[in-house]
Amino acid sequence: MRPACSATTLVDDDRVRVTRFDFAPGAETGWHRHGHDYVITAITDCHMLLEEPDGGSRKVLVPAGTAYRRSEGVEHNVVNGGTAAMCFVEVELKEPAGRR
Repeated sequence: MRPACSATTLVDDDRVRVTRFDFAPGAETGWHRHGHDYVITAITDCHMLLEEPDGGSRKVLVPAGTAYRRSEGVEHNVVNGGTAAMCFVEVELKEPAGRR
């Protein structure tokens, strides 16, 4: 069993949820499915091992200072596959653009 990462909620309102994730080497998020579109911004170099529902996995490097977006429905377990601590910030978009 792997240790859990640390998740710190920075903002949580009706439009967005912003969470900082900190991982020791080998730590994981645990299996989850994203219920909203989201953006990840890497604070450190993130050597991610992404475990997927079909049993597969893939290694991804997200360099510090870069970002990517994904649509709702993504299901995975994120593991720090590197030898150093890693950190990223996730912004979940709760409300579709243009709706106020």
